[in-house]
This record gives sequence, C-alpha cells and structure tokens, in this order.
Amino acid sequence: MPPRSNKGLLIIIGLAVLVFGVTFLVVNGTRNVGMTASQVTEEQALSTMERLYKRIRVNTLPPRKDQVELNPVNVADTLPEISKYPAQVENTTQDFIEIFSSTEKATVSSNRSTDTDRWLVDMGEAFNRSGANVNGTPVSVRVRGMASGLAMDYISSGKYVPDAFTPSNELWGDALEANGVEISLAEKRLTGNAAGIVLSKTKQKDIMDKYGSTGLNAIVQAVTAGDLIMGYTNPLSSSTGANFLTSTLYSFDQTDPFSDEAVAAFEGFQENIPFVAYTTLQMKDSAQSGALEGFVFEAQQFANSPDLRADYEFTPFGVRHDSPVYALGDLSPVKREILDQFIAYCKTAESQQAAEKFGFNQYDDYVLELTGVHGGSLSQAQKLWKEKKSGSREIIAVFVADISGSMDGARLNQLKQSLLIGANMISPESSVGLVTFSDDVNIALPIGKFDLNQRALFTGAVRDMSAVGGTAMFDAIVVAEKILSDARAVNPNAKYMLFVLTDGEANKGASLKDTREMIEGLKIPIYTIGYEADISALQAVSSINEAASINADAEDVVYKIQNLFNAEI
Repeated sequence: MPPRSNKGLLIIIGLAVLVFGVTFLVVNGTRNVGMTASQVTEEQALSTMERLYKRIRVNTLPPRKDQVELNPVNVADTLPEISKYPAQVENTTQDFIEIFSSTEKATVSSNRSTDTDRWLVDMGEAFNRSGANVNGTPVSVRVRGMASGLAMDYISSGKYVPDAFTPSNELWGDALEANGVEISLAEKRLTGNAAGIVLSKTKQKDIMDKYGSTGLNAIVQAVTAGDLIMGYTNPLSSSTGANFLTSTLYSFDQTDPFSDEAVAAFEGFQENIPFVAYTTLQMKDSAQSGALEGFVFEAQQFANSPDLRADYEFTPFGVRHDSPVYALGDLSPVKREILDQFIAYCKTAESQQAAEKFGFNQYDDYVLELTGVHGGSLSQAQKLWKEKKSGSREIIAVFVADISGSMDGARLNQLKQSLLIGANMISPESSVGLVTFSDDVNIALPIGKFDLNQRALFTGAVRDMSAVGGTAMFDAIVVAEKILSDARAVNPNAKYMLFVLTDGEANKGASLKDTREMIEGLKIPIYTIGYEADISALQAVSSINEAASINADAEDVVYKIQNLFNAEI
C-alpha cells in the first residue's frame, strides 16, 4: 500500500504542476490580447528598451571638429548617369525623339499582363511599328519613365535633357519655365487624369456631415481642426504631393499663397499631418495598415486598386493631371514633327480607348475649385514646406551608421559621402546625433542643434569612421531609441526619427524579434538605407512605424539620401 500511495501522490503533484504550467502559459500568452498599441507602449516598450540597453556595451567617442564644406550642393554632381534609368521604349530608327514621362503611364514590370501603368509604353512601341516617317525618312520615339521631380532635376541641372517631357500635371512645366528652362507647351492633355483625396467611407461621411463637402477646402479645415488624420506624398518628387502642397497654400490665400496669414495657416495645418510619405506605395501601405484616415492618390491609380475602392471614396482636388507634353529647347523641324505625330497618334480614338482600360480619362467634368494655382511658385512652395513641414515642432534625429568590416572600402566611402553631402539638406533648426556600430555601439555625437558647431562635430565624427568587426545593428537601434526617448522626456512635442545606414542583417547582439515590441511601442519611425543589403529585411524594420526604406546602390546613393534628408529633416 505505501508504494501505491506514493505513486498516486506523485501523479497528483504532476497533474497540479501541469495545470499550473498551462494556466501560466495561457495567462501570459494572452495578457496582451485586446490591448491597444498605446497600452503596449505604456506598459512594455520602455522597460523592454531598458532591459536590452543594459546588455549592450556602449562607448562614447571623443568629439572632434572638422572643416565643414558650405558650398551649395550641385544637383548635377549627385545625379547618377541617365543609364541608371533605362528607357522603357527604345528608338528603332536613326531619327527619333526622347521623351521623359511620369511613371503612372510609363512603368513596366516582368509581367506585362498585370501592368497597369504602361499606356505610354504601349503607345511608343505601337508608334515605332506604325511606319511613321518625316519626308519619307522613318522615325521613332524613345520613352524613359521616371518621377516628375527626378526628371525636373535632370532637366533643370542640364545633366541630361530629353527632347520632350510629359509630367503628370502642368505645375512641373511652369516650374521649369520659372527656372529659366526653354520650354513650350506642345499638348495640354495627352490623356485625362485627376489627383484626389481618398477617404475611408466612414470618415468621408463624417467630413461631409460636419463640413458639407469633401473638397480641398473642407479637407484642409478638417485636418487643421484635428478631425482628420491624413498624409500626402513628398512634394519634392511626387506630382500629387506637389499638387496638394501648392493647392493647400492657395486655399489659405488665393491672391498670395505666401502671405504671413497663409504661412501661419499652413504651419497650423502641418501640426496635424502625422507624416509625409516618401513614395506613393508607402502612402498606400500606411493607409491600409490603419495609420491614416485619408491620403492623396491619382484617379488612375485608384481605378487600378480594387482593394482600396471597396473601403474608400475618391474626391478630385487641385490642378488636373492630364499629362501635358512640353517640347524642350530649340527642337529641329524634324524632331518637332516627330513629336507632333506621336502626340496625334496618342490622341486617336483607339489610343484613348486603350488609355481608359488603364484607368485614364476619368473625372472629365472636374474643374479646379481654386483660381490662380500656378507652378511658377512651386520652388518657393517646396522651400516653405521644407521649413514648415513639421509645424512648430522641432525635429530631432539620430543617424545610425554601420562601420562593420563588410562596409570597408567603397561602401563606407559612399556612406560618408552621403552623410556629408546630405548634411547640406538638414535644417539648422533640427537637432541631430550620430551612433555607429560594429561589434559594439558607439555614441559618436550626442544630440545637438545642427548649427555650424554641431555640424563641424558631425563632420569630424563621420570622417573618423573606420570599418571593422561584426554587425550589431539592433543593439545600435536600441541605443539610438534610448537617446531619443531621453530627449522626448524633456521635449515631448518634438518630432523624432531614426536613420539606419547599413549593408546587411545583424549578426551580433539583439534581433528584430527582440526589439520589435520596443520599436512598435515607442513609435519612432526608422528610415533604412541599404548598401547592397537585404532590402526586404530593412523594409520590415521601416514598415513598423510607416517609414521609407531605400535601396541605395553605388550609382545613386548620394542623390537618394540627399532627397530623403531634404524631405524629412
């Protein structure tokens, strides 16, 4: 009997331990179920950060000033060779014209059957097969698709000037003319399109009920009043973003969009804009994640997004996006004839029916609700946006630079050049710090106002970088988050951000799994710049808090980072 009693007792104890263990796992595994992101932030993010920070060896490097180069950035020097952006349609004859086109009508992928942005590519290929000629000599076109802001930089700087340019809207043509470029309007409308504000159906009803409209004026009022959380795309490169910026300024003062009253109103408006997306894709992803209630988009893109159309409504705003065509420079009679023939080919009923299949030629009854909107002031509007994009909030940023052994040589040199040239784009009113990492993490420069003194220290820290060791990237992110969190405790109203420049995944210290909760909870956007890196891994980091990830190869890294800094800091 005693042995059987002991055996029964052991079984009972074992069952009790099992029940306790299961209960413990269930309770702990479900304790965050139903919790909001803000609850997780308050209860876990800071404690996770502190726990991880204690495990990291952090070195503080002695500061050293170095000479700052204050010469203005020459855009032509930072632009890559045009071969970086290969043509989507190649010329097939000796006599031809080259056309820069906005991407919504000249983008191709490996799967032609699913392409929705290739209408002008199809037109160019068909034109080249049509037997077009001038005075009996065969002629053709070359079409090169790129963002309108990028095209404007090539043309304005003289780095590469095509024969013609068809941006999304006339603002870019006005801006080129204002910059002294010889340009003439060859066609006002190649195919119809409109920019629009996309609202969730629930939010659209709310705005309509309160403001009586979902037009631009109502949207601006709603954002300023805190009744709408929306974002827009980078107005330095995006046609829709440039349209939204310019139209918003004109909505404050149609006679003088840069009056004191208009600037003050714009600053108040920007206080309630959570972020400006670096690309349209980033904007769309942010909306679908639930971070935004509204955003800007083109009608043609909206028509090709059934996932959005199910839950959102589109309202046109600003100037029309009718793909005007401009002749650049003094074209020869032959080149002008080729351009006119191609325009006529694109304007045929058959070509326009093809455009409709790609989502163009919608909202033809829409007319601009404001008067006087003109792209001649686009450069001034972009400059104002650079100064006021964060409203009255200070921008505080920490750069996290990879100095592991794999960065040695060309990659580290490119990183240094990127930071030093990009520094020209950073506002002196912003505050900046620098962290570097290999096996350990180094605080190379504590946060400070980016005046001439801080910039000299930043320059010295960047030039002193040397590569060795492993890649403790997430340890460095923890340290940078700690620096920013400490700053936020003092200045909670500032806008905080992180920039990570690296060539690879972490192989030392913490991982994304270890730090995801901290990153999510602290809600500091992490912009990643990859040098021949696993871009999908970096995109995973940036997507947590709606930031951009850039694939910065050796040809265009300086230009891309310069634009990113210009847009964000």
